[in-house]
Amino acid sequence: MASTPVNGTLPPPNKLLDPAIRAPERRASPLPTHLSIPGSGHATPRVIPQEGSGGSGYVAPKFEGKEKQMEAVMDGVEEKGFIPPDFVESETSWFYNELGIDDMYFATETVEAVINHIHSLYAAKVAAYSRDDKRLEIRLDKEASDHAVYIDTSRPGVSVVNGPQYEQRIDEKYLNVSKGTVGYRVESFRSSSSLPGSEDQQLRCYFVYECDFINPNPGETETNIEKVGDKRFLQKATANTKRIYQEALEVAVERTGPVIEYFDIEGSRDKRLVVAYKQGSAMGLFSALSDLYHYYGLTTTRKYVEQFSNGYTCMSLYLKQLPGSTGPKYPPIEASVHQIIKEISLLYCIPQNKLQSRFATGRLSLQETIYAHCVWVFVSHFLNRLGNEYAALASILDTENSGHAELLSKLKRRLRTETFTADYILEIINQYPDLIHSLYLSFANTHYVQTRGQQDDFLPTLSFLRLQVDKVLTDDELTDAINKAVVNDHHQMVMNSFRIFNNCVLKTNFYTPTKVALSFRMNPQFLPPSEYPQPLYGMFLVISSEFRGFHLRFRDIARGGIRIVKSRSQEAYSINARSLFDENYNLANTQQRKNKDIPEGGSKGVVLLDYHHQDKARVAFEKYIDSILDLLLPPSSPGIKDPIVDLHGKPEIIFMGPDENTADLVDWATEHARVRGAPWWKSFFTGKSPKLGGIPHDRYGMTTLSVREYVLGIYRKLNLDPSKVRKLQTGGPDGDLGSNEILLSNEKYIAIVDGAGVLVDPQGINHEELIRLAKARVMINKFDTSKLSPEGYRVLVDENNVRLPSGETIHNGTTFRNTFHLRGGLHYDTFVPCGGRPESIDLTSANKLIVDGKSTIPYIVEGANLFITQDAKLRLEKAGCILYKDASANKGGVTSSSLEVLASLSFDDEGFIKHMCVGEDGTPPEFYNKYVKQVQAVIQNNARLEFEAIWREHQITGERRSILSDTLSIAITKLDEELQSTDLWQNVAFRKSVLSEALPNLLLEQIGLEKIMERVPENYLRAIFGSYLASRFVYTHGINASQFAFFDFMSKRMAKIKA
Repeated sequence: MASTPVNGTLPPPNKLLDPAIRAPERRASPLPTHLSIPGSGHATPRVIPQEGSGGSGYVAPKFEGKEKQMEAVMDGVEEKGFIPPDFVESETSWFYNELGIDDMYFATETVEAVINHIHSLYAAKVAAYSRDDKRLEIRLDKEASDHAVYIDTSRPGVSVVNGPQYEQRIDEKYLNVSKGTVGYRVESFRSSSSLPGSEDQQLRCYFVYECDFINPNPGETETNIEKVGDKRFLQKATANTKRIYQEALEVAVERTGPVIEYFDIEGSRDKRLVVAYKQGSAMGLFSALSDLYHYYGLTTTRKYVEQFSNGYTCMSLYLKQLPGSTGPKYPPIEASVHQIIKEISLLYCIPQNKLQSRFATGRLSLQETIYAHCVWVFVSHFLNRLGNEYAALASILDTENSGHAELLSKLKRRLRTETFTADYILEIINQYPDLIHSLYLSFANTHYVQTRGQQDDFLPTLSFLRLQVDKVLTDDELTDAINKAVVNDHHQMVMNSFRIFNNCVLKTNFYTPTKVALSFRMNPQFLPPSEYPQPLYGMFLVISSEFRGFHLRFRDIARGGIRIVKSRSQEAYSINARSLFDENYNLANTQQRKNKDIPEGGSKGVVLLDYHHQDKARVAFEKYIDSILDLLLPPSSPGIKDPIVDLHGKPEIIFMGPDENTADLVDWATEHARVRGAPWWKSFFTGKSPKLGGIPHDRYGMTTLSVREYVLGIYRKLNLDPSKVRKLQTGGPDGDLGSNEILLSNEKYIAIVDGAGVLVDPQGINHEELIRLAKARVMINKFDTSKLSPEGYRVLVDENNVRLPSGETIHNGTTFRNTFHLRGGLHYDTFVPCGGRPESIDLTSANKLIVDGKSTIPYIVEGANLFITQDAKLRLEKAGCILYKDASANKGGVTSSSLEVLASLSFDDEGFIKHMCVGEDGTPPEFYNKYVKQVQAVIQNNARLEFEAIWREHQITGERRSILSDTLSIAITKLDEELQSTDLWQNVAFRKSVLSEALPNLLLEQIGLEKIMERVPENYLRAIFGSYLASRFVYTHGINASQFAFFDFMSKRMAKIKA
């Protein structure tokens, strides 16, 4: 059994690969392998000549002073007297001539340094004689500011799990920090002969040099290695090596992921592997590659890492079959190299996975360990930690009772935190490598696609052949195997989650030949309704070494921003990781309720940066977007993007926008979608720069316009003079919402809290100074404190033991900032949260804002998403607070984004560029300026309509506004869906009548209704039709309007058409 039938016939047997069936010790994933190299376009590997030192393609410049230095070294060694005189010459000669060290080392090092290295090696030989096993162990390292040397005993083809781990050290200390003008290149050699008295060991030498670039600051598009290369590299590399790197570099800058190529060495079975990738995008790859080729019975004679000042890295590995390693245990090198090429794309995504030791020791394959790593992430978010007992308790208690609600809230948090920690889950998974193998096979059997034909240069992979040997278990058999293997209920729950994961993955890029992160389109049916009552339509899980992230949406056509979450400490990261999915779900749910006025449903994406990669926001965002595109776009480049198994079975489009920490990344995403051939690239992201047709929310205050309507609505209803209203605001003058709220408002600011700290003045903060900060978009640490009254003060997050004018001492500035909004002692009339982490006020902390049963803050308009939990909102309203929640107040941005998308869908490319794209000189087209004003007017009108509807409904029913906001959203959404599925859409005259009202006048005048209906997808037009009718009816007639009211509403509309 060698392969599965292709078109009913079996591929011809292959003399190299058929023996691999009999190699169960070296399992791998079912990846289709083609001898083409991603990025090179070559159907067969190129043959390169053996040239340079040891066929390396490098020629070290001859060190003319080598003989003289060697004599000085021998004199120095003899003078020290540590090595017997009879051995001085032989030991020195062995070091200079037998270890394969090139002349660059000797030209770089001082005589004293070489003497120390020779002494260290000799001392290791002496120490070996005192050991029972007589094994020679050499551990030598020297680290200077501009170079480093590491020499280690090494058994070829064996990963040393313990020991000095010099490769990991080189990764962490030199390669991971290489970026742009600062870089380190690495040369590594293996001695050609075995060590004396230790036939299975050789010396492995590593030399690290700080780069000295020809041009440290090249242009963004520069790829000529003669301009971006290191001087030493350009001096040593042969013309052929330079050409190989040049080609790899040119392809790498056009791609998000790595370029992987290999070459046959003339007159040898050895292979040269070249990997090029963007600096900082694959931390720890150098050391991880060693584990990979060792797994297949290969070793390296030489390794080189070259840095280029345009921000790219190239690695060269010279692969060689271990003597005597072919046979039942290892495949031949000709087969292994193809497997390694495919697996590097996985390694690039997660160079060091959580089960790396299982891979390094050969117990599991790379695919199995990375698969298990991904499921570990899944399990840590979704293991049902609450259980039936919690659900039973929740049904007994009265959630209207604040004491009961607070108890449930605390219990839920504790259960989720303490029952299954990420470390405990990993500990369990690590105990069951055989189960991981069986569960992985089931996953692979579903998602692997055999796409290859029978052409001569196509081969089935080793791992595909393996799939024919190992038995793939059914779901029932897997359940049985898990139950038999596990030792207790906890272990059963964790390992059973692997099976749940397998069953819920609808498509994945796991087997795509080139990828930058692992993405999974999940069926969200596994989510317990008791915890997530509103069912999701779609869910993406994305995993990389730098981050993990989700994208959730409640409808097929949905809109929402992508935010990146950073963590100031390890503890903060743990808290953020635990709440990541719930935060994402709640944000998307809020978005769903916000989007009542627009055709799109709610969605949201949240990316959590790994604690050790807090500076990798851009890298994480690019990987997140590209890997999701892998699952949205049909494959177009064989060998680069191959077909995937699509169990969802329907095309998907996702509409995204900016959010926390992503506003400056939107243009890249738009351009990248266009480069990858997405037909919907113009509408993929909103909030892009005006030169790409975007309408920036912050520049035009789109989000704030909506929030401001609610604030002004309260003042209008209660006849308040805004200039006398005392105001608290979280989210400072540096943010979108915070800065525009300051610019549009005329209240008396008493306190502002932002990322820098707390600014307070009971007499009112100087408004002109606040305006200055808001226009400059800077935090309150830039506030001129001389403009504070004697009672005013500022406390920054990095300050400790600050004495306030009242005499109180603030011991920790960060703690003061985080809890300031809950402090008493200052009187505020209005609180507008414009920034801050979700759940900054929960049911427990809300009690601090209630004194004698009455809310200390009379009016709250929640500008920041999820700032206050729903149960806390209800508690505050019960205490008399007039509160408008985020789903109502913060909807200006989504309205702007929706109208931005509508314009991009309505115009053709030429019209879009002419009327919606701001020119290079920064001058916006006349249409653009008018359209922005119309968008602002629509936002204010929608906000006013909803404010009035909620205020009126509260006056009639007495129901709390936070509940009315949700009820209103549900009523509009439900009616919207019902209207879209009725025959009303088929009434062309009525359809056109509604669309002509719903669509912006400017678009209708510029393009015409007929053209818009021709260009905009029908399901999008249906959504506009339904959402406009539903929102206008509910806003006018109320949440509980009768069927007669709807009949009357529709009759009047029909009459207008006939008239």
